[in-house]
Amino acid sequence: MTPEKTVVATVAGLMALAARTAPKGKGVDTLIIRVLSGKEVPALATRLAELGEREGIGFFLRDAKNIAASDACVLVGARGDTVAGINCGACGFATCADMTKECKKKKNKKTTPFSGPNCAIRMADLGIALGSAVKTAQLHNADNRIMYSGGVAAIDLGLMGKDCTVAYAIPLSATGKNIFFDRS
Repeated sequence: MTPEKTVVATVAGLMALAARTAPKGKGVDTLIIRVLSGKEVPALATRLAELGEREGIGFFLRDAKNIAASDACVLVGARGDTVAGINCGACGFATCADMTKECKKKKNKKTTPFSGPNCAIRMADLGIALGSAVKTAQLHNADNRIMYSGGVAAIDLGLMGKDCTVAYAIPLSATGKNIFFDRS
């Protein structure tokens, strides 16, 4: 293993730490965080390519190549159906109880990559955690990119557990040229 690959694994761990300790609405942590390395990274890339082929989504195929060429991948997701209990209405329902009731109805009727509805506070928490994670990667000069597509594949593979409603992947690379930049 090269020194760069060794450090990328360390950076991935630091990114998971940054995501975990990012501020959370009402101090409630609903994040699900995984760090993939070794054979797990190509498995995610393979599943993403399969989904891209099946659904005819070109950018899934492009992203699968990026993930396959990565040294590690940080997955950050949330249990978005865990309500904050403030009845803000941002989820589209008048009350948190109404959203919870709708979530229970949809529990086993998954027709989209992510499950909804999702609490807006939990989605903000997820965004803040992603920002904290990529900031950490940047501070350590690890090339990275937040990928919706990789999160879809991670959920599809069951890597995030059954309670994860939304996830994103952050593949990492340390080469002489950023593999996430001039993408075809």
